[in-house]
Amino acid sequence: MICNIIINFSAEGKTFSQLETVPKNKVGVILGTSKKLVTGQPNLYYSFRIEAAVSLFKSEKIEFILVSGDNGTNYYNEPETIKKDLILAGIPKEKIFLDYAGFRTLDSMVRAKEVFGLNKVTVISQEFHNQRAIYIAERKGLTAVGFNAKDVTGNSGLKVHLREYLARVKVFIDLVSNTQPRFYGEHITIE
Repeated sequence: MICNIIINFSAEGKTFSQLETVPKNKVGVILGTSKKLVTGQPNLYYSFRIEAAVSLFKSEKIEFILVSGDNGTNYYNEPETIKKDLILAGIPKEKIFLDYAGFRTLDSMVRAKEVFGLNKVTVISQEFHNQRAIYIAERKGLTAVGFNAKDVTGNSGLKVHLREYLARVKVFIDLVSNTQPRFYGEHITIE
C-alpha cells in the first residue's frame, strides 16, 4: 500500500488525459504490450496505446515515437508489431524508433536515457502504468510526463490492476538492489 501511495504522489500532476493539456516533448515513448490476449482476442490495452500515440503525434505534441517493448523470441516482437500499426495509422516510418530491449518498464525508462540519449519524454500507456514509469524515470534521471491511453474495465482490467499492484512493490526492490536493464547497447540518436 505504501508503494502505491508513493508512486501515485510522485506522479501527481504529471499524467494527462487531454491532448490540450499535455506538454510538448520531442519524443513519446509507447510502452509495449501484446497485440492479442492469450485467448486470441484483441488486447484493448494495446489498441488504446496505439490510439493515444497517434493522437499525440498528429496533434504535434510529439515529433518522434520510441516504441519500447519485448523482442524476446523470433515469434514475439512487440516493437515491430506496434511500428506496423503506427504506420497503418499514418505515422511516417522515419518518425518511429524501436527499442527492442524494453523487456520491463525499468528497462524502457533507463534505455530511453542511456541508449537513446533522452532527457525528457512523454510516456504513452494507461494512467496506472504511466505513474509507475514516471516514478522509475525520475529515479533514473529522466524527466517524464505521461499521456494516458484509455483504461480497460472488466475482468481483464482487474487482473492487470492486480499485477500492477505487485509491480509497484517490485519497483522498490529493484531500486534498493540497483537492478539494471538486461541490455544497454550502442547509443542511438533520435532525429
